[in-house]
Amino acid sequence: MTSRIPRDSRLRLVGPRSLSAAPRAVNQRRPRRAAPRPPEGTPAPAELARMARSQLAAAARVARWADAALGPGSDGATADGKATLADATAERAARDLGLTVTQVRADWDTARLAGLVEVHGDSARPGWRLRAWNRDDSAVLRGWVALFDAWSLAHGEPADHEPAAVAEVVSAMPQVLSFLQLSAGPVPVDQLLDLLVQRVTELRTERCEIPYGPQPEPVEQPPALDAPLAPLLDWALHALASVGALTYGGGQATLTPLGSWAVWVKLEQICVAAQSPAGNIEVAADEMLRGCAQLRPNAARAEYRAWLAARPVGSAVTELIAAARGDDALLRGLAFEALRVVGAPAEPDVRAVADEPTLRPYALLWLAEHDGVDPEDAHEVLTREEATWLWVDTAAAVADHGEAPMLVRHLESAVQPTVPLLLEEVRAVGHPRTVQVLVALAAAHPDPALAKAVRRAAFQVHTGGS
Repeated sequence: MTSRIPRDSRLRLVGPRSLSAAPRAVNQRRPRRAAPRPPEGTPAPAELARMARSQLAAAARVARWADAALGPGSDGATADGKATLADATAERAARDLGLTVTQVRADWDTARLAGLVEVHGDSARPGWRLRAWNRDDSAVLRGWVALFDAWSLAHGEPADHEPAAVAEVVSAMPQVLSFLQLSAGPVPVDQLLDLLVQRVTELRTERCEIPYGPQPEPVEQPPALDAPLAPLLDWALHALASVGALTYGGGQATLTPLGSWAVWVKLEQICVAAQSPAGNIEVAADEMLRGCAQLRPNAARAEYRAWLAARPVGSAVTELIAAARGDDALLRGLAFEALRVVGAPAEPDVRAVADEPTLRPYALLWLAEHDGVDPEDAHEVLTREEATWLWVDTAAAVADHGEAPMLVRHLESAVQPTVPLLLEEVRAVGHPRTVQVLVALAAAHPDPALAKAVRRAAFQVHTGGS
């Protein structure tokens, strides 16, 4: 969870194939390896999910309230289109739920960071994790991991410290968490502070650039720490405690079972495996697509063909498009892969949804390929904004269902030539999963400088700042 990779915030320009193949990239797995076992004493997944449900219970309650009270035909959830609850809405929720307005806003914020609520313009709708809350332990755990990744957003930055120092501490905390995980018990805060100081010093050393060519003058040493880090460590530990990752008190910090498991997952660079239902041919489209998510492309296409052969084409296409309209970005990409197997009979239905913002990039690529455009050139039918929206949607699928290195590699499929330009256009495109995608990318990327920029963009989107 540390890096010695040279700093370079530029994106490599890649061929157009990267974008046109983006929805398919989620399926391209490395050769399987035996899944490592979690450390001894780690609770079973069902018990971890119970803990996560308990930790997110208040957020889920507000999300369900929003689903019932702010659904289609009701007043909008937000006043400014920035996912901030309108005053009247927050007061109404507080009355209905028997909470204070402050509690409602905090729980709403948590629900957004955990993916239980998604905001589209001035209206909110439940995320796919909330829909799967009672039946899918992996969805619950992914929601908690999303909150864990966003711990610095869940507990606001201290106002009396330089943003650069805060960013350094956030970048250094993965090593502190790794030490806590390996210690498997309480660790004195003084010991954690020593480790934090050491890691921040390393980060500053790594940022020192050595000029190219002759160097008559000695290289300038990294600046000494000019502000005590103890208050920032205190903030970070309180923030991580607020999301349920650790307990903090009495001069000691201890990872909770959830926190220990999450850090181990990060260290092993694996994701919580989504369950693959048996009997794909006879199940509904969304379940079939979920089952195919773990298959290689050729095997998945064979499964699509078998599924399509078992039902009328018209109803099959209707089911696939309904699955694509859902909140799970992975299923959206896979649904259009299955529609490619359908071919010409699906054209009227695909053309009919080309004006729906959520489906438009996928539909335009499908139609271009159907009309004979080379798949490597199909991306040219997309506007820059549509291509960026597709990049974020695909990143959401990778964040939800892929491995951390895959999310880092997904940077290469962006059409923007630099990271700052990508972040600017990602913020402008208004995808409902923008914050979660940026937080996940910042948590996954090994380059602290790039991760800092991405994390800052996530914070700005989250707060509606600039």
